[in-house]
Amino acid sequence: MKSNSLVRLGDTGLYVLTDLGKMAIFFLKSIRGAFRRPFRFIELLRQVHFIGAGSLVVIFFTALSTGMVLGLQGYYSLNKFGADGMLGSAVSLTLILELGPVLTALMVAGRAGSAMCAEIGIMRISEQIDALDCMAIDPFRYFITPKFLAMLVAMPLLTAVFDVVGIGGGYLAGVKMMGVSPGSFIEGMTTSVTNHDLKVGIIKSFVFGLLVVWICSGRGFFVREIRGAGFGAESVSRVTTQAVVYSSISVLVFDYLLTAVLL
Repeated sequence: MKSNSLVRLGDTGLYVLTDLGKMAIFFLKSIRGAFRRPFRFIELLRQVHFIGAGSLVVIFFTALSTGMVLGLQGYYSLNKFGADGMLGSAVSLTLILELGPVLTALMVAGRAGSAMCAEIGIMRISEQIDALDCMAIDPFRYFITPKFLAMLVAMPLLTAVFDVVGIGGGYLAGVKMMGVSPGSFIEGMTTSVTNHDLKVGIIKSFVFGLLVVWICSGRGFFVREIRGAGFGAESVSRVTTQAVVYSSISVLVFDYLLTAVLL
């Protein structure tokens, strides 16, 4: 019994190490594709439109509801200490430093990341990627690298939209609904938010975007080699779910690590 347990533990350890190695090589090849010519600029624009413009609706409503909740909860908490004038500072810093980058990454992972994983997984099981290899076409330069670059372009922009809409929602809830002074709300926001805070939010959005596109596209690329994924359409569905879960967990873990390092 003990020997069987050790064998399973060893198999799992070897599988995890092998999988991490393949994902690391996948990441390096994807980055290398950005420096190989010819560059597929049209495909990059298509992916930016798919990730960025296609996610605007969900980002807008998520940001608006989050900002309004922050405005109401912040007023409820700060009003107990007579500090409701600091509501603008609390809402803006919370969104710019934490909720903006994190919730944007989670929404993009659920919408665009899952679609990427499913698309690449279907291309893999239908042998389209193998056909590109047979024609001496680099699949990384052809369709994976543009996804990486598009995510790095779209994620900071979506995060900026989230921050602006979220602050607007906080203003609507705090000023228009709860009666906080507009001047104190804006003054608290402008005096508390610094360039360093904006840089932290931008760095987080870049890192989160890289994590989402790396994990989601990598899971789809290796769909036939993932243990327990099954075969055919079943494997794509399971790996897509796995990709969204892994990327979401990675975003939350790296949020803590980046906060500990950058603040």
